Amino acid sequence: MSRVVKAEGGEVYDIELSEDLLKANEALAKKNKKLLRKHGVRAIDVMGSVGTGKTSLIEQIVQRLKGKYRIAAIAGDLTTTIDADLIARHGVEVVQINTGKECHLDANLVRKALKKIDLNKVDLLFIENVGNLICPAEFPLGSDKRVVVVSLTEGPYMVVKHPLTFMKADVVVVNKVDLVDALGVDVDKLVGDVNHVNPKAKVVKASCKSGTGIMGVIEALEL
Repeated sequence: MSRVVKAEGGEVYDIELSEDLLKANEALAKKNKKLLRKHGVRAIDVMGSVGTGKTSLIEQIVQRLKGKYRIAAIAGDLTTTIDADLIARHGVEVVQINTGKECHLDANLVRKALKKIDLNKVDLLFIENVGNLICPAEFPLGSDKRVVVVSLTEGPYMVVKHPLTFMKADVVVVNKVDLVDALGVDVDKLVGDVNHVNPKAKVVKASCKSGTGIMGVIEALEL
């Protein structure tokens, strides 16, 4: 059996977030939500590791709903505009946030991005977070719902290894189910792990490449 060393409070010096910082972010997130609601905009925060399919998910939803809603997006990345450009090609306005070295978006950065969007012309806003399954969980942005994308290519243990992110999710998309035979991952076990960590989350099996399950995601988001 492995021996485990657990960090006690205050011992993770370089990662420990101050309570003041988290409270400040939460206060700004509430202001963002108030601003969005004032303009009748529904916002969805999309989280997940690099390569899980966050951008592909947004693209698939945009293609199906752009005739129903006026859609805009905010894309978070360290340095590039690759994801923003992929979403923009579907005819929606996209604002890029480059964090430089930060592993997540925060409410302040989103607030700056919102100032560049005419919210009177938007019904639905997607916020694609930086590719990371850990840091974004502690930083609400002011969205109505939070989606976590987990991919079979990440293996069978992502949910149990990173429960906090899934605890904060309204919808969990288990992506790349088309690769199940090649990868040998037990999809139902992965879904069961999500249900154990967060019984309230809606879980949808999908392939964001082929479009399988996308309508199920749209229904789970009540769009």
